[in-house]
Amino acid sequence: MKFQAPKGTRDFFPREMAWRNHLIDAWRRVSIRNGFEQVDGPIFESLDLYKVKSGEGIVNELFHFEDRGERELAIRPEFTPTLARMVAERAGALPKPIKWFCTPNLCRAERPQRGRLREFWQWNVDILGLETPVADAECIFTAVDLLSELGLRPEHVRVKISHRRTVRHILAKMGVPEEGMTGAFDLLDRRDKLTTEEFTTGATKLGLDADRVARFDQICRLKYGVGKLDQMRDQIGVDEEMADLAALDAELRAFGIAPWCEYDLGIVRGLAYYTGTVFEVHETSGALRALAGGGRYDQLIEIFGGPSTPAVGFGMGDVVLSNVLMDKGLMPEDVSPRPDVYVFAATEGGAAGLSATVADLRRAGLHTRFSYKASRSVGKLIKEASASRARFAVILDDHSAHGRVSLKNLDSGEQHVVSVEELLKLVAAK
Repeated sequence: MKFQAPKGTRDFFPREMAWRNHLIDAWRRVSIRNGFEQVDGPIFESLDLYKVKSGEGIVNELFHFEDRGERELAIRPEFTPTLARMVAERAGALPKPIKWFCTPNLCRAERPQRGRLREFWQWNVDILGLETPVADAECIFTAVDLLSELGLRPEHVRVKISHRRTVRHILAKMGVPEEGMTGAFDLLDRRDKLTTEEFTTGATKLGLDADRVARFDQICRLKYGVGKLDQMRDQIGVDEEMADLAALDAELRAFGIAPWCEYDLGIVRGLAYYTGTVFEVHETSGALRALAGGGRYDQLIEIFGGPSTPAVGFGMGDVVLSNVLMDKGLMPEDVSPRPDVYVFAATEGGAAGLSATVADLRRAGLHTRFSYKASRSVGKLIKEASASRARFAVILDDHSAHGRVSLKNLDSGEQHVVSVEELLKLVAAK
């Protein structure tokens, strides 16, 4: 019988695993330099944990099961409920602000498509206990810091920012009743997936006439650069102060990431627990789904039994990010660990000391590989060493018994006879 990986999952052979490790290392490195501490939780939780946050409808999107005690459990589809549970449990003992990140393995029971798989890895970054927009801006800066490190630039991606309270104000002014707000937010969240006819039908069901439908469509497609809030207010007729967005605008400029950001009132995020600022990172051509998304969720910790705790954060998945890097030609060709040295014996006498030499080099902390072949063709063995991407080749011959080896720099082609002590110093110094 022949088996395949389950639909929507991936096998990670050495090269693919090296990329996954490279990306997770970048997530970790950027998080730490931005002052975040790493956390994690169980890969499965009580099913009720997800129902509390997202309602009964979430069950169809989860891989869930009963354990031997007939408890309903679910493999985690996201990390935010776990984070909320952890914070609620120890809220009084945790110093504020709480700055946490994690890189969990997640699973969702949905139809696989480009950019969305059933199993994936995600980078979560959250700041809790800080009400001011500096927290929102710092989260956005951290996302931009990662994108920049991976070679992306403002011409490749945009952080699209909105504010749910501002959008609600606009919708109410247009005539959307309070009971229609959820439907209006859902329509905005799905606008890029709908035809013009579908969007018009949805807006009409909200009670908007043809003129207001057209205005609704126009507003949710307008874009404004950072520093252009007055222009946005005048053009769309917002009569509130937008103090939160104004404060965020100043912080985005102070963090130096204004070129990466724009305001887009069509961004509302479909999850109902967002309370203020929301943002998504999109590839500028619009060919792919969002690379990342997040926002402010100031009431979520209370839902899980904790005290009132302001919070903001985002999640970034590995699948879309990898697709964008590949499409932009920014995916590294090979990020596999590069060996420091590759050892082979050119003579029978050299072969006698092969294993001992390899062991000494590894004990010294050097990434060491060696040839398992009986060939004594130096040319073929050098090619084998080069194919391994090693920095140096260590060639053992009849003189190796006296503590002398040939060291060849596989990048420059230079070759010298050195002692083992000199070898360790030369390789470590490179």
